Amino acid sequence: MLQPNQQKELARMALQLRYDLVEMIGVGNAGHLGGSSSLAETVSLLYFHKMHFSVEQLGDPNRDRLVLSKGHAALIQYAALCEKGLFPREELKRVKTLDGLLQGHPDLSIPGIEAVTGSLGQGLSISLGMALALRLDKSPARVYTIMGDGEQSEGQLWEAAMATANFKVDNLTAFLDWNKVQATGPTKAVFSIPDLDKKWAAFGWNVEKADGHNFDSILEAIEKAQTVKGKPSIIILDTIKGKGFSFAEGNAAYHNGILTEETYKQALKELDTIKAGI
Repeated sequence: MLQPNQQKELARMALQLRYDLVEMIGVGNAGHLGGSSSLAETVSLLYFHKMHFSVEQLGDPNRDRLVLSKGHAALIQYAALCEKGLFPREELKRVKTLDGLLQGHPDLSIPGIEAVTGSLGQGLSISLGMALALRLDKSPARVYTIMGDGEQSEGQLWEAAMATANFKVDNLTAFLDWNKVQATGPTKAVFSIPDLDKKWAAFGWNVEKADGHNFDSILEAIEKAQTVKGKPSIIILDTIKGKGFSFAEGNAAYHNGILTEETYKQALKELDTIKAGI
């Protein structure tokens, strides 16, 4: 359970990450607002409370790793890495430009990025390799992997799920951003995968559930997962795509949508309202 001051600081950070998202996308540009904003609380909690990770620890073999398998949501990870001080804020305005550091998907040239991702379904395989290597080295580090719900239709993901359970990899915790909307519409309409909790359990995983916009709920699930030995854990995050922006919530158009001058101003106004209440 987080202390009240910790709750407030994390809420402020999640809000700042959402401000950063709007800054990175800007007016007239396409950007993955929906699937980035659904992860603001989880990414804030990991980078600013739970993970053993900092600028000084970038070369530390015992640092915790975060692999964003749903690499199209890179903006939320970029925001967190910027707030951690891994690169100048000026880079936020140069996303997806030829002279900018931050590209459309995570790349190893970016400080703090652990893997190139974006081809969906591959992040869990990469994370498994990392976790096995850390286990061989007897490292206390943990690997965290964030997947999307649309990504659950990828075959390689389920091969990795079987392998991770087979090798009893308990230093890996996966997150499933269950925001229920993918690029072209509701996930259940595009490719229905019911009973995800039962499917992952059947593949040999410990399954936890959390309210993906509640810090205590997410933290409790993480801490439960870390007590489980001999099997990997997955936390299914019940989230809202586009959380924090009324025009984007549950709206597939903002999976990778363009902010107009009007929606840009509305986004900032809504964030200012949230800020006033923290």
